[in-house]
Amino acid sequence: MLVSAEDTDDTLAGYRSSIDNIDAALILLLAERFKITKQIGKYKASAGLPPADPQREQQQIERLRELSASANLDPAFSEKFLRFVISEVIRHHDRARSDDSGNYTADS
Repeated sequence: MLVSAEDTDDTLAGYRSSIDNIDAALILLLAERFKITKQIGKYKASAGLPPADPQREQQQIERLRELSASANLDPAFSEKFLRFVISEVIRHHDRARSDDSGNYTADS
């Protein structure tokens, strides 16, 4: 069965629209996640806790690798992604500790 160029363009546009929606959802979810980790950073700073928690990080990585495998997503990719997110969270927590004013912004 041959597909016309017009059908292909409509099909591709539909797929791309779905990807655009998923990308938007990912960004919004990451923003929500960072709102929570911002609060965790403030709490850790006020309680004198270290910015990183290697045991918790490893638990999260293992949990998400299992989830990835069950969702047919490459667990190695998921681990790389989570490690990147964790490194950003720790960077934000470090900044929260060094910010005497208590200000903490999304870009800090």
